[in-house]
Amino acid sequence: MTETKIGMTIEESSEYTGIGRNTMRKLVEWNKLPVLRVGRKVIIRRDILERFMAVNEGRNLRNERDVKAVRN
Repeated sequence: MTETKIGMTIEESSEYTGIGRNTMRKLVEWNKLPVLRVGRKVIIRRDILERFMAVNEGRNLRNERDVKAVRN
């Protein structure tokens, strides 16, 4: 039986979405994605990532003003 993680690191989130790690870090820095911080580690919930992708479809994720933030 395979368990699906509900929270992912920046690297795992990047792999899951296809968004580059540096862009993913910027999105967190810009407060566009809510995260859980555990020491230096950043955890992003899978459902939040999926909602973020839907809300920002067709937008330029490298432009802070073009990205819509998602909230819990």
